[in-house]
Amino acid sequence: MTTTCKYIDDYITAIRTGAVKANEDIMLAIDLAERKLSDPDVFIDTDKIDTAVELIERYFIMRLLPWELYVLALVHCYYKSSDSVVFDEFFIMMGRGNGKNGFISALAWYLTTHYHGIDEYNVDIIANSEDQARTSFDDVYNMLDRTWTKSKGFFYKSKELIRNTKTGSYIKFNTSNARTKDGKRSACLIFDEEHEYENAKMIGVFSSGFGKRKHSRIFKITTQGYVREGVLDDDLRLAADVLNGVVTNIGLYPLLYRMESDEECDNPELWEKANPSLPYFPELRKEIEKACVRKRYNKQTELDYYTKRMNRPRAAEELPVTEWDNIVATNTPLPDLTGWSCVVGIDYSMLRDWAAVNVHFWRDDKRYDFGRYFVCTQNPDINRIKPDWRSWDSCVPVDEPQISPYLIAEYVASIGRKHDIKKVSVDNFRYALLSKALGDIGISKERDNLYCTRPSDIMKTQPIIDNCFVSRNFVWGDNPALRWAANNTKLVSAGRKEGTDTGNYYYAKIEPKARKNDPFMALVHAMAVESELYTISATSYDDLPVIMG
Repeated sequence: MTTTCKYIDDYITAIRTGAVKANEDIMLAIDLAERKLSDPDVFIDTDKIDTAVELIERYFIMRLLPWELYVLALVHCYYKSSDSVVFDEFFIMMGRGNGKNGFISALAWYLTTHYHGIDEYNVDIIANSEDQARTSFDDVYNMLDRTWTKSKGFFYKSKELIRNTKTGSYIKFNTSNARTKDGKRSACLIFDEEHEYENAKMIGVFSSGFGKRKHSRIFKITTQGYVREGVLDDDLRLAADVLNGVVTNIGLYPLLYRMESDEECDNPELWEKANPSLPYFPELRKEIEKACVRKRYNKQTELDYYTKRMNRPRAAEELPVTEWDNIVATNTPLPDLTGWSCVVGIDYSMLRDWAAVNVHFWRDDKRYDFGRYFVCTQNPDINRIKPDWRSWDSCVPVDEPQISPYLIAEYVASIGRKHDIKKVSVDNFRYALLSKALGDIGISKERDNLYCTRPSDIMKTQPIIDNCFVSRNFVWGDNPALRWAANNTKLVSAGRKEGTDTGNYYYAKIEPKARKNDPFMALVHAMAVESELYTISATSYDDLPVIMG
């Protein structure tokens, strides 16, 4: 397919022929553009595109790169019948240092001008911190300052506001703690470094009054980051569905520049997949080459190299339970488990915090899990939790001073009505608080259907859990609470503090107040008694000795 725009055609051709090295996500993005632009109702305004290129390159003293020209062209694609934009949201993820802020600064400025042609086309730039929010704003301010002899006839500028006096359009920067966010009259929203957003509240507030202006657009620009189950992961899931044709009726255009495997990250010939500006930025190549060497000697450099340079996220600072990709892979639909035998794990640190119940199934090496997680809303630390846990179907708010053990037992009883519960496992140190409630529903040590998990059981189970992650044998359905909890858990070497590293591991929270791991630990407790589900008498744990220091 060819269009009327050389910038679109040239980039598509470069991707298709391999002149530009691209991952599968970018290939799918090209397919998406071709599908959308083949509609006879689509009009590409090449005159405006050429004008925008000329103005940006002249005023910002920059040469637009192929990926930037491609995005700039897609911005100017319209449906003739409705005079609406084809793509009203651009989601761009690429490695650090590729110039995405510089490009978005120039584009924001252009959109406020009369050459774009829409009065009061207001641009709000949003980020978690003022320094980040000011990055693009200051780019425009500095350009105006440099060209003020000419620009002062069209613009007003201060350190807080830039306004085009001819169109009435403004550019402002905003942060998550801005006192006034409601009532915005934005035509363009730019969300900078989305990987830092832990929940969608800020995006929701700024978007609530959005879309009233003609040709409104949203731009989200980011690298990968260390916040999991936040806004970025949500948008990556939506982007995947758009690219794969599952979602077809929205104007989202994702460009996800990232490496496809850890092995690729060590191949300089493929670095362009995550860094589309690399062929034109020799200094960026030098920085990545240095980081590639230094990552073998410095843990933080390694984390940043994979996460920020290659967009393959790593957990920060702590030894994670597993790689994030393995946790994401658990998001596979659960089969109909009705009538299956199961084991149940229960975990909580305090009944005035979180309490988690995990229901665990095993068949043909696959492990299937779901659960219910009770959250005490009167806990004084509840506001420390950043993700929007109330939107997670598996989480149940409990507006009481503490979570009643009978609430937990009631849920376990409901599972017993649908499945054959072989055994319930609970932390040995938490047994006393639950024994009466569980006994009332027929679960007790005397009946041999209740087990108290010990630290040695968890150390035995850890290698099995690790293997399940690596082999992609966990199936959790779409369970953000369990994914979040797994990512909040670190591995701790048994005996290391005492100087007697045994080679075994136990689990701990990465951060006790804001990053809960009870849902994952409930799964761990369930897997400690997984052998109850085996069709053979011997447990697969027998050959995995725990060396007690």
